[in-house]
Amino acid sequence: MLLLLLLSALSVEPNRAAIHVNLTEGCQIIHPPRDGGIRYRGLTPEEVQSVRFLPFDYEIEYVCRPDREIVGPKVRKCQRDGTWTLMDQTTDARTPGSPLKGLWDGAGGQPVGDTGRRWVNQQPLPLSPTPSCACVCPPPQCDPGQATKYLYELLYNDPIKIILMPGCSSVSTLVAEAARMWNLIVLSYGSSSPALSNRQRFPTFFRTHPSATLHNPTRVQLFKKWGWTKIATIQQTTEVFTSTLDDLDQRVKEAGLEITFRQSFFSDPAAPVRNLKRQDARIIVGLFYETEARKVFCEVYKEKLYGKKYVWFLIGWYADNWFRIKDPAINCTEAEMAEAVEGHVTTEIVMLNPENTRSISNMTSQEFIEKLQKRLGKNPEETGGFQEAPLAYDAIWALALALNKTSAELVKKGLRLEDFNYNNKNITDEIYRALNSSAFEGVSGHVVFDASGSRMAWTLIEQLQGGVYKKIGYYDSTKDNLSWYNNDKWIGGAPPADYTKVITTFRFLSQKLFISVSVLASLGILLAIICLAFNIYNGHVRYIQNSQPYLNNMTAVGCTLALAAVFPLGLDGYHIGPGLFPFVCQARLWLLGLGFSLAYGSMFTKIWWVHTVFTKKEEKKEKRKTLEPWKLYATVGLLVGLDVVTLIIWQIVDPLHRTIEEFTKEEPKTDTDVSILPQLEHCSSTKMNTWLGGHGGGLGGWETGRVHCREPRGDPGTHRSQVGGLCLTTHGSSSAQGYFMASRGCCCCWASSWRTRLRACPRRRSMTTEQWAWPSTTWR
Repeated sequence: MLLLLLLSALSVEPNRAAIHVNLTEGCQIIHPPRDGGIRYRGLTPEEVQSVRFLPFDYEIEYVCRPDREIVGPKVRKCQRDGTWTLMDQTTDARTPGSPLKGLWDGAGGQPVGDTGRRWVNQQPLPLSPTPSCACVCPPPQCDPGQATKYLYELLYNDPIKIILMPGCSSVSTLVAEAARMWNLIVLSYGSSSPALSNRQRFPTFFRTHPSATLHNPTRVQLFKKWGWTKIATIQQTTEVFTSTLDDLDQRVKEAGLEITFRQSFFSDPAAPVRNLKRQDARIIVGLFYETEARKVFCEVYKEKLYGKKYVWFLIGWYADNWFRIKDPAINCTEAEMAEAVEGHVTTEIVMLNPENTRSISNMTSQEFIEKLQKRLGKNPEETGGFQEAPLAYDAIWALALALNKTSAELVKKGLRLEDFNYNNKNITDEIYRALNSSAFEGVSGHVVFDASGSRMAWTLIEQLQGGVYKKIGYYDSTKDNLSWYNNDKWIGGAPPADYTKVITTFRFLSQKLFISVSVLASLGILLAIICLAFNIYNGHVRYIQNSQPYLNNMTAVGCTLALAAVFPLGLDGYHIGPGLFPFVCQARLWLLGLGFSLAYGSMFTKIWWVHTVFTKKEEKKEKRKTLEPWKLYATVGLLVGLDVVTLIIWQIVDPLHRTIEEFTKEEPKTDTDVSILPQLEHCSSTKMNTWLGGHGGGLGGWETGRVHCREPRGDPGTHRSQVGGLCLTTHGSSSAQGYFMASRGCCCCWASSWRTRLRACPRRRSMTTEQWAWPSTTWR
C-alpha cells in the first residue's frame, strides 16, 4: 500500500535551534505549518512575522481548512519554564476519516508513521523544535492505479509537498519515476525491487529497505555451504521478482553453480509446481508474495514436493504464521500446509538491530519493539509487515536528520525550506546530498545508503523447525562473513542432494556362463582338430579321397576359428580396459569372418556342385565327368578372398569401436536420492547392419534341398549334402552370434556326414565305385 508522508516546508532558523529560551522573554514562537494554521490572539500577520517570543500564559490555537481536521492538541499555552504545553504530542492535519495506516496491510505503519514523528519531534538538538504538521493520504493497498490517483490529488492541491514516502515496490516504482518531474525526493521504507536501484530511472529515490538482491549473495553462500550446484526457481511474474531472479542467475553462474529449471506463474501455480516435480527439482527458490505463497504450498502438498528430498528457500518478510492463516483461495487444511512448509529456509534482511545498543533515538531495538507492541495492542505474528516497522521508523529519522542538515545549508545561501517549490531544484539537490550522506545508528542497525540509494544491511537466515522459525545464522555480504549457529535441522538427518545421483553400473557377462561356453567351445575345437588329424592321416583312403579331403580340412579349420571367437566374445570391461576394447573387437571380427568364410565356403562349394550334378540329369554323362578339383579350390578361395577384402575395407573405413548401450534406470529401495543406470559394452560401427549383410547360402541350400536320390535309402553323399544344406539354410542371422551358430552347425554336419558315409546300406556295398563315387574319377 502507499504511505505518502507529505512534509510541509519547515520554518527553521539558525537562532531558534534550542527548545528552551530565556524565561524572562517568554516562549519561542511557533509558526504555522503549511498543512494548517495557527491563530495568534491579538497579533497581526505582520507582528507574527516580526516577533520571536510570546509572553507567558499566551495561548495559540491550531486551525485547518474545512476539508481537513486537527489531530492532536488544538491549543498550546506558554508555560513559566519557557516551553509550550503538550509538546510531547504532535498536532497533525489530515483528511477526515482517513486512518493512519501504513506498512504492508496497515500493520506497523500507524504507530510508526504517527508515533515515529512524535518521538522525533521530542528529541533535543540537533533537531528542529517546531512540531511539523503532516498529511497522510488514505492507503491504496499497493495498487499503482490508486497510487496514481492520490499522487495527482496531492501534487495539485495545496500545500506544496517536499517528500514522498511510498511503501511497496509497485507503488514506489510509479511514484519515484514521476517524482523527478516535480523535483521531489522519494524515501521508501518497504520497497525491495532491484529495479529501483537504477539511478538513471529513479534519480531522487532512497530506501531504508535493502534491495531484494541482497538476499542473493546469502542464498549463493548457503548453496556452496551445503554442496548444492543445481538450483530450481519458481516466481510470481512481477518486476521485483523477475529482476531479483535475473540477479540470482548471474550470481550463481559466477559461483560455478547452475539454475537448471525456471518456472513462473501469474495467479495459478499448479502447472509450474507439477513441472518442478516432473523435472526432479530438489533445491527450489520461491519468489512470491505471501498470499501467493499459500497457493504455491497447497499445490506443493498435493504434488508431494516436500520432505527430506526437498529444500525450499523463501522470502523472510512473511508473517510468522502465514501458512496458518485461513485463505479461501486454497483448499488445504492448516495441518497440510504446516506439513508442506516444514524445514524450509528463509533469508531476510536484518530489520532489527540484534545488538542491544542504543540508537540515535536513545532507544534500543528491544525497547522500540516493546513500545510498538504496546501501541499495536495485538499479536505481532498476526500483523503483516510488522518486521518492516523498524525500517519505517529509521526512515522518519533519516528524513528528519536530512531536513535539519538541509536547513542549515540553506541558511548559508540565504534560503529556507519554506522557499521550496516544484521548480526549485537547488533545494532538492541539498536534500538529496543530505540523505545521501546519512549515517547513523537506528533501531534497525546502521543506516547508510549506497550509490543507488539502497540500504546496506546484514541478512538473517532462519529455518522453520517444528512450526516455529529458528535463527540459524547471519551473513554480512560486505565482508563475505557467514555467522553460523549450527542448529539447522533436516528431516532426513542431513541436507538432501540437489539432484538424483545417477550411478552408472556396467552389466558384465556372467563368468559362470563364460566359463561354461568356453569349455564347450574348447571341446568343439578339440573335436575339429581330431577330425582334421583323422582326415589328414587317412588321406589315402578311397572314401576320403572321393570326398575332397582338402575342402573337409578347410571346414575343420573354419570351425576351429569360429569356435575360437568365443573367447574374445566373452571379454568385456570386467577383464580389459577401454583402451584394449577396439583390439578385442577386431579379433572377434576376423576370427568370425575367416572362420565362417572357410567353413561356409568349403561346404557351399561341395553342395553347389552336388546341386549341379543331380539337377542336370538329362545332360550327357560326359559333361558330368569334366569337374576338376582346382575349380572347387578356386571357388573357396574366391569366397574367402571376398571376405578378406570386405574385412579390410571395413576395418579401414568404419572400424569397430567400443559403444555403450544404456537401459532403463533402476530405483534402489534403500536410497531415494540415487538411481542406477545399467550400461552394456558393445563392439559397433556406424553402419553395422550394412557390413553384417547376409552371406549367400540360402539359395544353394534351398536348391540342394530339392535333390532326390533314386536309391531307396538315399545316396550317402547326397544325404550329406542335404544335411549340409540344412546347416546353411539355418543361418538366418546377420549377427556375430548367427555366424557362430552357423559355424558350429557346419562343424557338426561335417562330422555327422562321415558317420552317414560309413553306415552305407547293403545295396551300396554291392555297387561299383563308378556308381556312387563323385563324378570325376581323376580326384585324388
